[in-house]
Order: sequence, then C-alpha cells, then structure tokens
Amino acid sequence: MTVTDPAPRTLRTPRARRANGQWKVDGPAPLNANEELKAEDNGLNVRERIETIYARQGFDSIPDSDLHGRFRWWGLYTQRRPGIDGGRTAQLEPHELEDRYFMLRVRTDGAALTPDALRVLGGISSDFARGTADITDRQNIQYHWVEIEDVPEIWRRLESVGLETTTACGDTPRGFLGSPVAGIAADEIIDPTPVIREIKRRWLGDPELANLPRKFKTAITGHRSLDVVHEINDVSLVGVVHPDLGPGYDLWVGGALSTTPRLAERLGVFVSEEQAPDVWHGVVRIFRDYGYRRLRNKARLKFLLADWGTARFREVLETEYLGHPLPDGPAPAPATGRGDHVGVHLQKDGRYFVGAAPMVGRVGGRTLAGLADLVEGVGAQAVRLTAFQKLVILGVPADGLDALVAGLEPLGLTATPSPFRRSTMACTGIEFCKLAIVDTKDTAAAVITELERRLADLEPVLDRPIDLNVNGCPNSCARIQTADIGLKGQIITVDTGSGPAQVPGFQVHLGGGLAGVGRDEGGLGRTVRGLKVPATEVADYVERVVRRYAAERVAAETFAEWAHRADEEALQ
Repeated sequence: MTVTDPAPRTLRTPRARRANGQWKVDGPAPLNANEELKAEDNGLNVRERIETIYARQGFDSIPDSDLHGRFRWWGLYTQRRPGIDGGRTAQLEPHELEDRYFMLRVRTDGAALTPDALRVLGGISSDFARGTADITDRQNIQYHWVEIEDVPEIWRRLESVGLETTTACGDTPRGFLGSPVAGIAADEIIDPTPVIREIKRRWLGDPELANLPRKFKTAITGHRSLDVVHEINDVSLVGVVHPDLGPGYDLWVGGALSTTPRLAERLGVFVSEEQAPDVWHGVVRIFRDYGYRRLRNKARLKFLLADWGTARFREVLETEYLGHPLPDGPAPAPATGRGDHVGVHLQKDGRYFVGAAPMVGRVGGRTLAGLADLVEGVGAQAVRLTAFQKLVILGVPADGLDALVAGLEPLGLTATPSPFRRSTMACTGIEFCKLAIVDTKDTAAAVITELERRLADLEPVLDRPIDLNVNGCPNSCARIQTADIGLKGQIITVDTGSGPAQVPGFQVHLGGGLAGVGRDEGGLGRTVRGLKVPATEVADYVERVVRRYAAERVAAETFAEWAHRADEEALQ
C-alpha cells in the first residue's frame, strides 16, 4: 500500500482589523461622506458665507454641503415642510421633507438671563420666528420659521446680550447644562459658574474641537438636587465634598440615550474647581482622537467607554491628556430636592428663587417679553432655564413674591403647576422636525389638560409627580427611556372594526428614571410586549396605569419601582 502525505493545509491569514476611524489609531483619513464633508471645510467657517452670501442671495444660493451639513455648527436646521404625514418620514429624502425655513437653536449654557436678554429673545421670536420659542431640555431656546436673510441680524441681537448659537448643533461640544440655581442656592456645594465660563472662554468655537465624531454634551452642577441629568451626558461634573480636599466635582463620562441608551459611569476621581476646565478638555479630546468615526450610529462617546471600561478611560485621561493622576473621590450624595426647582425657595442671600412651568416648554415672544417686564417690575434679577423645560426666576425680593407668582399666570407660566403639567416634557415633534413621526407638543398639552381633570382626586394620594415624556421618533430628545412613562412616537396598526388601519401612536416605556428624590441611581424603563397606544388614547392609557399604580403600590413605593415589578397585564 502506498502511503501519501496529506495535502498541506493552507494557513489562513488573520483577518485584518477593520478601521473604525479613530484618529490616533487609524489616522485621520475620512471613512464616510460625513467625515469627508468635515475634512473638506471646518463647519465654523460657514458663518462668513451665511453673512456675506446666503443672507444676501437667499435660500436658493445655499449648496447642499452647507445646508445639510455645516449650518448645524451655527445652530441651524431646515424645518419640516407642513402637511407631510408621519408615515412618510422614513420614505422621503431630506430635500423632500424640508421647508425653506430654519429652526435656530440658541445656547444659554446655564447663564442668568437678564431682563434685557429676555427682551432680545422675545423680540427675535416676534420679529423673525412668527412668535415661536421653546425651552428645550438642554436649556436652549429654539425658534422656528427663521429665514436665512434674517440670521445675521439675529446673531447681532443675541451677541449684544452675551448669547450665541456657536456649535449649538453639529459634531461639536454643544450647549452646556448648568445648575439653574448656581451661586444662589442656600444648600449649594459649589458654584459651577466659574468652570462653565472658563471652558467657554478657552474653547467655545475652537476649530480644534469642531470636528468630533458626533455631538458632545456637557453637564455641570454643584447643587444637591442633581439638577442637570448628569447620567445622560457625554461628560458631567457633579458637586461633591472630598473629606480632605473640600468641595469639588465627581467626573462622569459616556452617557447618552437615542436608540441605544447607556447611562454614564463614574471614573472615581475627584476634580477640583481649578482642574475642572482642563479635565473637561481632556475628555473631549479623548473623544476627538479615539472616538469611532466609521459608523455614525456607533460614534458617540458611550461606545468607546463600553469598549474601554472606566479604568482604561481614566488611565488615558491622566497619562495622555492631563499628565498627572487625579485623586480618588466620593460619589454624589443622594438628591435632596427635585431638580426642576418649581415653586418658591429661599436663596442664601435672603431673596427667593421661583421655578415656573410653561406648557411643555412653549413660551414665545410675548411670554418672554412679558416675563422681562415682570422680573424688572418686582425687583427680581434674572431668569435661568432648566433641563426639564422649565424656568427659574432669580433674586426675587420677599415683598415681590406675591406679585411675581400672580403675574406669571397671564403669561402662560405657573409656579404652582398640577403634577402632570410639572412633570411632562415633549420634543418638537412633527410640527417642525424632519425626523418626527407623530405630533408631540399639542398631544402632550391636551393630555395634561385631560389628566388634570380626570386624576384630580389622586393628587393628595401621589406623593411625587409621575414623569410623562413624549417623543416624536426613536431618538429620545425628550428622554423617553428615563421617564416614569415614556412615549416613543411611531405609526401603529389598530383594528377599526372594519379592518386594520395605520394611525399615529406610541410605544410605551415604563419605570425609567434618573438619580433624584426617591431614586439613588438612574435606570432605564421597561417595554411591554405589544404595548402601543394610539395618540388619541394616551390620556386614557395614562389614567388607567396611574390608577392601577395608586391601587397596587406598597407603602412609599414609587411608580418606577411598581412598574418594574408589576406583571404585564397590569401595565396594559
């Protein structure tokens, strides 16, 4: 018998690692159209073209690369054309969805808005935005119906009172969340105002930070209420007291929601006030240099943190970007009050601050101008916006409190809102947003009105408001996964009796929340198989599930705790 050697095995070449577009690993070569656009021209440069060309020659003079790309670096998006059904949102191209008008986003960065600033904001609304103005859950003001010809004048007015739209959108460090009661609260740990101002002074509009992999969101607070939703920001500095080093900040990184929600994590370090700007700069540069750029849906900082872990992230921050270690530090103490600051509260100087609720963030030109007059008239000092679509009037003298609280009501604001007016938020929705599938603002307002009537008997029983967050698409601008009841807009199929029909509706998320009163740490809501509610039946559903909670809860059990333990039948 002849024995033959077996055929030699072919050695498989190891598969090469696929480049993710990390600049410090793969080099800066663009890997997709978005990265190519940013490499061709810094987005900040488009301002000059807006002022010298587009505002003079009109909408038709704007090339696609600026209109659908770089305009975002200055807070500008084209808004949705009226009359396009939500079912067509995913079917149409951007140019088919958009109108010849813009949404313009103004960043406030936790700043105190003087009466003059409020009048400017109100005047822009009345003169250029058909009376629109919304307070967002990022402490921004958003206008609609803005025409390109008016943008330079809007910028001039904003800058006259220290406001701007610089990097309010785009792959940049967007507007900062700052504590609305910074520098005035009697129970404040540390005032974050100097840190925010220093970061802005040194790096806002820096071309070196104008090409990040995706958006980058910042939150900084020194208040015990944990009032800047720190668990869902890319970087957060949260006030703590170190046993040896005194007041400073705890550092959190990698939070974000959207379609792949992830809560931020502590790095376990203590950051002094003096170090805080450089630490912020180190984190944003890690994102710039190591963030994933190949796929935009995997490009947020949360994906890098998920792969690295907190230990490696801390090591890279300390060794490559700071050049020194940071001391270990304590975690934030449990929250001592609600972060929306609604109601009347004593300041450390003997004056008062008053938190007020509009209806789902809607204010408008007349409200802003009227608020300026009211603040001035009662001898108050300024206004800040909150991360909950609310506002806080600062420095109200004791003898002006009654006049202020009464004067808010004719403006569509209230310091004594019902539980659902206080705790409901809604994104822009289909009225103006090109990504939206359903209406949100008007739907939420109508639901609030219904619930105020239907659930009035439960107000004495419920010891805290139940959050209701309404979003027009899956992107979670209104934080649906971290609400007691979160509604994600979609087109749903219902049985009409004569056959199936597609209607605007919502998928329901239940039991989410962020660290706050009654909750030491954040958590994401649960979904229930098949639980979708037509937009016309939201009030019916919320009433039903809240009444079940009120009947079934045990002792001081929160809605979120009950929602996570309840069986699916109880949540239908």
